[in-house]
Amino acid sequence: MSAPSRRPEIRRRRTRAEKVTKLRKRLKAAGSSGDRERIEAKLTRLSRNSPGQPLVKG
Repeated sequence: MSAPSRRPEIRRRRTRAEKVTKLRKRLKAAGSSGDRERIEAKLTRLSRNSPGQPLVKG
């Protein structure tokens, strides 16, 4: 029996990394607290499915 292809896994990780980078950039530029809370919530949701280091500090 052959091993499953790693291509989908690599694509998922790459897409997640791009999304996290974009959200962190938006979080740094966010002005109002409402925008900041919304972006932090998205990063928190991503970090639940992401192995490794937490995406949001705090």
